[in-house]
Amino acid sequence: MNQTLRIGSGAAWWGDRVEPAALNAEHGALDYLCFETMAEATVSAAQVRLRRDSSFAGYDTYLDERMRAVLPACMRHGTRIISNQGWINPTGAAERIVQLLRDAGQHGLKVAAVCGSLITDRVLELADRVLENGAPVRSLAPDLISAEVYLGAEPIVAALRAGAQIVVTGRVADPSIFLAPMMHGFGWDPLDHERVGAGSAIGHLLECGAQVTGGYFCDPGFKELPEPWNFAFPIAEVQSDGTAVITKVAGSGGGVTLQTIKEQMLYEVHDPANYLTPDVVVDFTQARLEQIGPDRVRVTGLTGKPRTPTLKVSIGCAEGFIGEDMFFYAGPGALRRARWARKILQERFRIVQLQAEELRIDFLGLNAIHGAATPADAVEPYEVAVRVAARTKTRAEAAKVGREVDGMAVSGIAHTGKRVPHQERWREVIGLWSALVPREAVPAHICYFES
Repeated sequence: MNQTLRIGSGAAWWGDRVEPAALNAEHGALDYLCFETMAEATVSAAQVRLRRDSSFAGYDTYLDERMRAVLPACMRHGTRIISNQGWINPTGAAERIVQLLRDAGQHGLKVAAVCGSLITDRVLELADRVLENGAPVRSLAPDLISAEVYLGAEPIVAALRAGAQIVVTGRVADPSIFLAPMMHGFGWDPLDHERVGAGSAIGHLLECGAQVTGGYFCDPGFKELPEPWNFAFPIAEVQSDGTAVITKVAGSGGGVTLQTIKEQMLYEVHDPANYLTPDVVVDFTQARLEQIGPDRVRVTGLTGKPRTPTLKVSIGCAEGFIGEDMFFYAGPGALRRARWARKILQERFRIVQLQAEELRIDFLGLNAIHGAATPADAVEPYEVAVRVAARTKTRAEAAKVGREVDGMAVSGIAHTGKRVPHQERWREVIGLWSALVPREAVPAHICYFES
């Protein structure tokens, strides 16, 4: 049985860079390379796209790019891959990976698809109350788009135990993707909450990729790291007792320090003593960090508490549309002209009877972030971007924003700078709600394919 596992991050979200994953695959000496590509709204957004585009495959649109970048090195070094790039079609993603393996001359390799997280057809029966407002889940029925349960590590472990070289999933909790190889490699009992808690905490440190090696950390003049244009993704050297050293490939940009580890450890953690995951309730409060060398931080003291009897389900609902556009002013008097443009648009929206639940006309660089809290004596900018956005119930109303902004090109204030739109200036809004479902009501199932 392995006493040390090297687990590397391959992605922290759908749009993440590919080069750091390739670097880890080639030079990380990894046992496992794990990709986390799903944000909260990813599945619902994928469902919306599928409704508009029947050719959409339903899995990560960068699947080919990522796999082509890492498969040669991973196959050469014996690195196994775990990824949630399956989105709403894990079997389709697995079949595509099989084809990519065959194209690369790799035959006889097992690829597993973990399915079962999508419960859109059952959520109204399984879930009771919306966590955010206490309303009955059935009240969401008219606007329901999708519902996905956050599965844990166990089905991934089963696929690894069955010999899968690559495991692709739908919705799985972010830390679980990294926890699974620890549970498999060390033979941890799923109910051993102390070790599983430690493993999930390590997974949490890895799941956001470069955030633990300097990404979203650097603040020039206050917190600086070398080569911020060349951040690597992290690697965890995990011991069977649940301790780990967080590091990265030598010679890459960024750094692994006590500061970077601490910031990521607390990222999106509402209660450090009770961080809920499908596998365990993680407890970070006894964590101990030690810088043992350049870009090497040892993490100990991580633990956990017994897992909950329920699983979280994320419910995506249609909540109307947003129409949005932008135009610009520069030079002396830019803010004065922007304010007049705002007045013109407000009157134009009244004339065309815009039905908006919310309308915002912000001046980027002045008040778009802090709104009414912007200091009254803020320095007048040399240039101003006017952002116009309206939230509406229908697409037709949202489209009025772009139409009226178009009119500013020749019917607005002097020196209006108007961009030429290359796409629709409206988008569908997906609202996200949460609920709980009984753990036993959502069994995962695994499909196997061979290259």
